[in-house]
Amino acid sequence: MKDIFKILEDDARTSPQQIATMTGKTSEEVIRLIEQAERERVILKYKAIINWDKVERERVWALIQVQVTPEKNVGFDAIAQRISSFPLARSVYLVSGTHDLHVLASAKNEHEIADFISQKLAPLDGVKGTVTNFVLKRYKEDGEVLEGIEEVKRQPMVL
Repeated sequence: MKDIFKILEDDARTSPQQIATMTGKTSEEVIRLIEQAERERVILKYKAIINWDKVERERVWALIQVQVTPEKNVGFDAIAQRISSFPLARSVYLVSGTHDLHVLASAKNEHEIADFISQKLAPLDGVKGTVTNFVLKRYKEDGEVLEGIEEVKRQPMVL
């Protein structure tokens, strides 16, 4: 099944017939395995990666580092689930380091991000502090280069 998942992860538009050809399985077997994976929530969603800069849709992204106090018997899971319930929180990760959670947030403008942090995120029980970094430019998203990356034009160092 992993081979099917990898094909779908690379291009969710790949048809069951194409997957069958690529894996040596029958189309019916591929369809059955995909439907089973969807029911079991192994496949959660099919996603298109959009370069919004190309369609002139203004979007602001922020990486928010969150320090929290883990809750008795549930650790970080309960607060992470609460944060995940907010629509502006696109991704939430438990991480090692100086902060406990990293939240990728997206909104129309910086004010929406600021309101999210000050009115929704920071007041949550267990949140001890936040550090916010605004994304200035996205180069790669989910493994896809969004634009041709400019070559660095430096003079070679002579030693």
